[in-house]
Amino acid sequence: MGHLEHKEQSPQSVICAVVVISDSRTEKTDESGKLLLQKLGEGGHSVTSFTLLKNDPNAIRQKLDELLDHSEVQVVITSGGTGASHRDVTIETVTPILEKKLDGFGELFRSLSYQDIGTSSILSRAMAGVARGKVIISLPGSLGATKLALDKIILPEIGHMVREASR
Repeated sequence: MGHLEHKEQSPQSVICAVVVISDSRTEKTDESGKLLLQKLGEGGHSVTSFTLLKNDPNAIRQKLDELLDHSEVQVVITSGGTGASHRDVTIETVTPILEKKLDGFGELFRSLSYQDIGTSSILSRAMAGVARGKVIISLPGSLGATKLALDKIILPEIGHMVREASR
C-alpha cells in the first residue's frame, strides 16, 4: 500500500494537546499558541489541553508524561524552547521520551524555513517523533515558524502521522 492509500485510511480529525514553552510569553502575549489552536480547529481537529510552561525540564517532562498517559490525546505539539540558547531545553527534554524520531519532519521544516528566512534556519531544532503510540511535534515559538509548520507539514500530514504512530 502506498502513501496515498495510507492517507485515505488516516483519520480526518485527531485529538491534540498544545504545550507552549517560554520564559517570556503569557497567555495574552503568546501568538503561536493561539495560532495552533485556531488552525487545528479550522482543520477539523480538536485541542483537549492547552498549557503554558516555563523552560523547566522537570515541568515539561511531567506535562508530557501526563499527556502521553491520556488515552484520548493522539498528538502533542510543543511550541518554543527549540533554539540554541542555554534556556532552550525542549529538545533535550523531549528526545529521551521518543521511541522513534521522525527525522524527515525537522529536515523538511528547515528546508522550507530556509526559503523564508535563509541561513538563520540552521538554528532551528524543530523535530517530531513517536512515544507511546502518539505523535510529538516540537516547533519553534515564533509565529512565522508555527504558521509554516502548520500549513506546509502538520495539517497535510497529521492524520497520516497518527495512523502510522498508532499501528
